[in-house]
Amino acid sequence: MSGAAADRFFQPVSGFDLPRFAGIPTFMRLPHVGFDHPRIGEVQIGLIGAPWDGGTTNRPGPRHGPRQLRDLSTMIRAVNGATWVAPFDLARCADLGDVAPNPGDLMDSLARMEAFYARVRAAGILPLTGGGDHLCTLPILRALGRGRALGMIQFDSHSDLNDVYFGTSRYNHGTPFRRAVEEGLLDPKRYVIIGIRGTAYGREDWEFAASVGIRIIPIAEFHARGAGDVMQEAREIVGLGETYVTYDIDFVDPTFAPGTGTPEVGGPSSWQALQVARGLRGLNVVGADLVEVSPPFDASGGTAWLGVSLMFEMLCVMAERLGASPQTPGVVVPR
Repeated sequence: MSGAAADRFFQPVSGFDLPRFAGIPTFMRLPHVGFDHPRIGEVQIGLIGAPWDGGTTNRPGPRHGPRQLRDLSTMIRAVNGATWVAPFDLARCADLGDVAPNPGDLMDSLARMEAFYARVRAAGILPLTGGGDHLCTLPILRALGRGRALGMIQFDSHSDLNDVYFGTSRYNHGTPFRRAVEEGLLDPKRYVIIGIRGTAYGREDWEFAASVGIRIIPIAEFHARGAGDVMQEAREIVGLGETYVTYDIDFVDPTFAPGTGTPEVGGPSSWQALQVARGLRGLNVVGADLVEVSPPFDASGGTAWLGVSLMFEMLCVMAERLGASPQTPGVVVPR
């Protein structure tokens, strides 16, 4: 039995002990451990809420995503029924709470988030974040990628590599990764975007990607090749180096995930969404996020349930690498 399994403090509350509709909803019913908690130094993976959508350019709402994700996450159980990874036995996980944004000041919010994640990095904790719009990922990368350009796998229906919106806006949910590459936070040759589709303003983002070496796999290619083959290529692109994973819920077809601000038809099913997350196994994932869940567009919670299920899959990948479980080999690519 690992240290994580032996320490009941870091185990989630079981539905056998307290009904899932009862108690205070933390991510996956884990203990809430803030920076001032005496056991913060023991946490290996921290689940974090980023309740901010100041970068949204059309339909707002993802600021409410972390609260809905937490609520639906009470349905998560302790063992992955497909891979049999038991993440809470492999790593000490906790809910670190929310980043406190400034809803009236975009730049101050970015600074606040960067400072929060800098503390997470300094504590040696791997962050798993529920957003928030996709601009939230930029300050996370500023904290994690400073001094070490990261590889990245991005599941998304949009590239988010645009330069400027409305003539002056360089910081919104359509521009974060253009900024991240420019700032040296990402290694563009270890960066792959999967799932791009829909109508476009033009080809500027594609041209930028080609100029710096970012690999884009559009949705038609994804469907033609299948999740397993695409994820094999993604794994080869990022290699064994430190890698960040960002998962926009609009990667998934709106039939399965309608609760998002910028849906695009023709996307993967919920099953394929799970497949690509499982295809991350064995990679050196130093952080991950699930963004753009917008409760106003799916009050029933179905989108959030899929979102937090994907967070659990990424948690399993991160915990499995930390725990080095002999029962769960590190490289299994679903086909």
